[in-house]
Amino acid sequence: MFQPLSLFVGLRYMRARRRNGFISFISLSSMIGIALGVATLITVLSVMNGFEKELTQRILGFVSHATIESWGEEFADWQEVIDKADANPEVIAAAPYVEQETLLKGRSINGALVRGILPAAEALVSDIQKDIIAGSMDSLQAGSFKVLLGEGLAMRLGVSIGDSVTIFAPQVRATPAGVIPQVKRFTVGGIFSAGVNDYDTALAVVHMRDAQRLLRMGDNVTGVRLKLQDMFRAWQVAGRLANELPGVYNVRDWTQSHSNLFRAVRMEKLVMFVILSMIVAVAAFNIISTLIMVVTDKQGDIAILRTMGASPATIRRIFIVQGTLIGIVGTLLGVVGGVALALNIETIVPALERVLNVEFLSADVYYISELPSALELTDVIKFSILAMVLSMLATLYPASRAARVQPAEALSHE
Repeated sequence: MFQPLSLFVGLRYMRARRRNGFISFISLSSMIGIALGVATLITVLSVMNGFEKELTQRILGFVSHATIESWGEEFADWQEVIDKADANPEVIAAAPYVEQETLLKGRSINGALVRGILPAAEALVSDIQKDIIAGSMDSLQAGSFKVLLGEGLAMRLGVSIGDSVTIFAPQVRATPAGVIPQVKRFTVGGIFSAGVNDYDTALAVVHMRDAQRLLRMGDNVTGVRLKLQDMFRAWQVAGRLANELPGVYNVRDWTQSHSNLFRAVRMEKLVMFVILSMIVAVAAFNIISTLIMVVTDKQGDIAILRTMGASPATIRRIFIVQGTLIGIVGTLLGVVGGVALALNIETIVPALERVLNVEFLSADVYYISELPSALELTDVIKFSILAMVLSMLATLYPASRAARVQPAEALSHE
């Protein structure tokens, strides 16, 4: 494609002269448009990748990679599941848990999910210990009846460290006064902030033995939580473990527990990619108008080249070279600018906030108050190929039009 004559003449036409300076300006505008489009694509998609990664990490701080629960019965043989999980090289850790929807009463009343855990085992499968902002996870001792509350839940209940919270379990017990719900008073031993509304406003964590006593479960649990080497194989690994056990078990992974959220994020990324690709497409197809103007301006040159023996294919390649070079240079500039922005967005945005005295992501409103970025090489390659392909496609019509110029007719107008 890039024969010496085609390349030489194509590069020659890229240089401006006085009489065709406007054409060169249009070429420069197309180049800058492609660069801006590619840079915008890389930066925006990197930020969206960063948000998805940050959201996933925060959610997985409280949702395990996979859970195995007994189907319709209390989970009595949970220790066997943990033993098998510990023997599996794909499993990092396993921890039992107890969960139950309950009603909590402090200075006010609020519904919440009570989760019973073994602190030492739970620290291996979740990040709850890192998210505690007051108190300590060490307060969860069997028989101490201490509770860790989400920050939002503590505010709704109007309690803080050391205050009492009454938990009303759905189980009932018979007394001389009649049937009454199972009730137990707990003391707030800590407050955590996960940065996810579902947990900060609706989760209470207690020791597993205290939860078993409250819910009258004996030594049974609700299920076993698993942390895996590869979280994207959670369904296969957990399913294989469940199949090795006698009985029927319910297996869930992290994508199922928040499937709507992650599906929405993926759909948003796809839509943003399509929309932002239109910027690149518009800039790339500006090359069409640039080359048509060049073809019109250079008809005399084309006629002379034809009379000197240049074939229509050679003429076509000259203008393909010119348009493709515009696309390549614009793409390279866009990649450099986009990568630089994506890698430094966490520094640039705070600097802009200080200069403009504006807070883009207020911590009072958004759960993620900093703009994260996760640059992926596959995105850079994908956007670069897209820009260059669109640029090359945009050259086909003007190049074909140049190849059809008739030397005699063109020279008659000179």
